[in-house]
Amino acid sequence: MALSDTGNPFIKRSNPATRWEQRVFWAFRMATYLVLFCGLSVFGTIFFKGSGTLFKSEFPFINTTFLTEAPETLHVFSYEGKDYEMGDSEFREFKEANPAAAKVRTASYVYSAGGIWPCIVGTVLLVVGSMTIALILGVCAAVYLNEYAKEGRFIRFVRLAILNLAGVPSIVFGLFGFGMFVNFFGWNVSLLAGWFTLAFMVLPVVITASEESLKAVPKGFREGSLALGATRWQTIRKNVLPYALPGILTSSILGIARVAGETAPIMFTAAYVVRDKLPWEDLKNAGDFFFQGVMALPYHIYVVSSKIPQNEYTERVQYGTAFVFLMIVASIAATSILLRNHLRNRYKW
Repeated sequence: MALSDTGNPFIKRSNPATRWEQRVFWAFRMATYLVLFCGLSVFGTIFFKGSGTLFKSEFPFINTTFLTEAPETLHVFSYEGKDYEMGDSEFREFKEANPAAAKVRTASYVYSAGGIWPCIVGTVLLVVGSMTIALILGVCAAVYLNEYAKEGRFIRFVRLAILNLAGVPSIVFGLFGFGMFVNFFGWNVSLLAGWFTLAFMVLPVVITASEESLKAVPKGFREGSLALGATRWQTIRKNVLPYALPGILTSSILGIARVAGETAPIMFTAAYVVRDKLPWEDLKNAGDFFFQGVMALPYHIYVVSSKIPQNEYTERVQYGTAFVFLMIVASIAATSILLRNHLRNRYKW
């Protein structure tokens, strides 16, 4: 005999508790959609306005000037009934070819012409150099903490200190780098100072993620290797690190996102507002490369957005720079993801 709805204990019935649960469910759902919508709005605005700066309707369809030249002052003027927009170098050539144009009134807009090539180079160098240092130091520290160190109060204190460092504001690391590397070590504003400052900033994330990756490798891998006569370092190098590499690369992806977007640390230690020469140009010896200051995309965005008068010309530079910046970060992160997936497919257990 079939039970009626009133007698079936498995049918959900509406009551104050279930109604409250439904309200909470929809609140969480709408909050998630709101965050997603805000993120899409921000990235959509950058993509829409930035692509207008980076791409054009004529061949080669890419604004090569924006990607290959240094920032310049934009001169806007009218001459013989025509309106012109010229960068500083082009404007000087125009005046030499047309002496009468020297008396023309011009409206000048700083950083609104030329391109962002030195900023791109500086950003890539800062990210690659700092992440290399952070991964080397971080993996070494993680190997020690997980494979060699004996559990005790001191090791627990070290782990707690590492976790606390992950929450320190970036400007504190910037001031630390300025005091330590720029002043005390005498490196001045340079790539080397920026590399170590950014590396120390992201080091807690790399150490924590790397240690967790090492813990995830089964103990049997270590025991089997040691039982066959391998030393502890041979075991770590051949049987532990290869299988932990995918997780370590995950930490590098998180580190890239933080390192690339920081403005305060590089403002104190590595970046200039304007620098005409690239780090490898006019070097007296090879070592001077590491002591050259650079331009960087996040600092350039900060300067163009907040330190000069705003207008339609600076706006297109802002969004174009932000668009290129996101593409570079995404490219570096995608490379790490592809390498991580390759290693996951190669080392399975």
